[in-house]
Amino acid sequence: MRTGEPLPAVGEVLAALATGLWHWDTATELVTVDAEAARLLGLPAEQTTLTEAKARARLHPVDWNEIIAVVGLAVAEGTLAEVRIRIMDEFGRVIRVVRSRSKPSFDPEKKSFQLIGTLQEVTEPTPGTPAGRSAVTGDWRRSREAFLLDAGRALAEARSTEEVLRVAAGLSMPGFSPDGLAVFSVQGDRLRMIGHHGHQPGDDGPFSHMSLDTDYPAAEVVRTGRAVYLSTPQQYKSRYPVTWPLASTFGRHSWAFLPLTVAGRTMGAWMAAFAYPVTFNPDERSVLTTVARMLAQALSRAGTAETERALTDGLQRSMLPTLGPQIPGMSVAARYVPTGGGLQVGGDWYDMIPLPNGRIALVIGDVQGHDVRAAGLMGQLRIALRAYASEGHRPDAVLSRASRFLHGLSDGATRPGAAEEDALADLRFATCLYVEADPATGTLDIARAGHPDPAIRMADGTVLARPTAGGLPLGIDPDADYPTTRIPLEPGETMLICTDGLIETGGHDLESGWQRIRAILEDHKGDLEELADALVQGVHGPSSHHTTGPLADRREDDIAILLLSRPEEGFGETLLVPPKVRRTMLSVAQAEPERVAVARQHLRELLHDWPSPDQVDSAVLLVSEMLTNVLVHTDADALLLAEVRGERGSRRMRITVTDTSDALPHKRRPGELASSGRGLMLIELLADAWGVDPRGEGKSIWFELYESDGSGT
Repeated sequence: MRTGEPLPAVGEVLAALATGLWHWDTATELVTVDAEAARLLGLPAEQTTLTEAKARARLHPVDWNEIIAVVGLAVAEGTLAEVRIRIMDEFGRVIRVVRSRSKPSFDPEKKSFQLIGTLQEVTEPTPGTPAGRSAVTGDWRRSREAFLLDAGRALAEARSTEEVLRVAAGLSMPGFSPDGLAVFSVQGDRLRMIGHHGHQPGDDGPFSHMSLDTDYPAAEVVRTGRAVYLSTPQQYKSRYPVTWPLASTFGRHSWAFLPLTVAGRTMGAWMAAFAYPVTFNPDERSVLTTVARMLAQALSRAGTAETERALTDGLQRSMLPTLGPQIPGMSVAARYVPTGGGLQVGGDWYDMIPLPNGRIALVIGDVQGHDVRAAGLMGQLRIALRAYASEGHRPDAVLSRASRFLHGLSDGATRPGAAEEDALADLRFATCLYVEADPATGTLDIARAGHPDPAIRMADGTVLARPTAGGLPLGIDPDADYPTTRIPLEPGETMLICTDGLIETGGHDLESGWQRIRAILEDHKGDLEELADALVQGVHGPSSHHTTGPLADRREDDIAILLLSRPEEGFGETLLVPPKVRRTMLSVAQAEPERVAVARQHLRELLHDWPSPDQVDSAVLLVSEMLTNVLVHTDADALLLAEVRGERGSRRMRITVTDTSDALPHKRRPGELASSGRGLMLIELLADAWGVDPRGEGKSIWFELYESDGSGT
């Protein structure tokens, strides 16, 4: 061919170079090849049109998948698609390896690809060499797949932005690991570097708050959403002359800037810089693009998680108050542990409220549910309770008003015209325990709305559940009544009130869970704060699985705890040293004859370590007789006071029942068929000592039993 002569046809040139030409339209699923391309595919050397399935049958199945990935990457980046392909014969044997280069385009209306490219036979590279990093080299592909699996798992486990950046800094890519990494985020119209690796402290200064209009690769990536690959410093300098002086100081030879895209939105950019030349072939670009996508997803998840944590921390600070100033003559400790649902704050709460009369109100409650609505209702209900208490209402009135308030909130939340089951699902209730404490006398006035009863830890370590009168949970009946129970908190005693999460955590029910809590209370020897920590650790700590309850698959619940202690005089703030007196008190009203059974159970718990079962049975029988006698023969209520005094082995039990009637009991001689009249006879027969003490208004009848060893001595 002489100078000035016309150039030969393209087909002649390609045939001379043993290069075939092909065209693939995914809309018609047809592949057109010329004679050379047909020969390379193992077909007769003539131009022909093949179906996509027939053309695919000539290619190695693994390489076909590689073609699909490379074409998608090339369309996204606007680059050429280059891939090595193994050609198979009809017996599944590899007959040659070809290199395909094509320029793909995408039709958004037909949602199809069109590719025009070339095929050229190449020599199979030696595995492990730089030339072997190709689509047909199994070693490098397996290394790449293993790397992507490990990177994906590590990024998926990262829970914060800092952890994601630490994982990204430790990525070691197969065959071409970068020695410099940087992650950029978008804040308004500025580009901010949020993490880097392989640089000295302070190197990020010029790149920390860069305008998106800056002539910088990362800024262009964020603006366009397309990756930028710079294989040589000359490419960097020619494309970005303004910022090249900043990048040249690091001595790198190749750079890849990739968009961090989530749900179609570019949230930042990722830079991988190399200290040696990298050509960024399709396989390398594929790895970098996959890592960038995983990194973007991980950063998005971490940002969402950090936002949720900030939200829940704010909810905790606003909804769970810190305990106020110390109560004169009393000490308070509280704990809150969120264990249910996704939020770090649920429907459980506690509060301490100064009252106008100088007393202190302690409130603990649990709104039904573990979702955002439960947390919102909890905050509203807590504020309402604080408002009603601050107005000076008694405990029963506070809970009645709170129940009406919550019922109004739940009833107003139902949607007009909604199905009945949907309306019922929107209704919420709350359990609550309200305690008004008098620091001067230790008197506790308690109103209860479907909540677990309080427990009293006596000064000698004995723990009693104190039954209290109660009503329905708040929000169920707007006209519900909540009777008040008065109990004394003696010096050296500690009251525990908690939500059911403390009792039932670990698969326990109310009975087995209470036995676990009781053991912790009885065995603890520290101060009040240490006792609160011991309760939480005992049911929610590392060793709590050793006491798994019968309902092992039960969903965990939030935990709220309030402890109120009245120190004994002369022993500091929180005395837990056993003194020589164990005392409890219980009232039985005329309208509550069922509380006689409660009194019997209460007395048995008080005498849990009494050595003689016969004496315990005698004491329970006499208490039942004395309380019933007051309810039957008078119009007054009965007050039971039980005391145990002295050292173990020589203790004395004294039981006193007081009423407001002036009529003194006297012995009677009932006939064989009489149904009453034997009370004093039983007391005289079973008690070691007994008596009747007239008072200003009413009387007290008492009896004593002296400790024996259980054998009658």
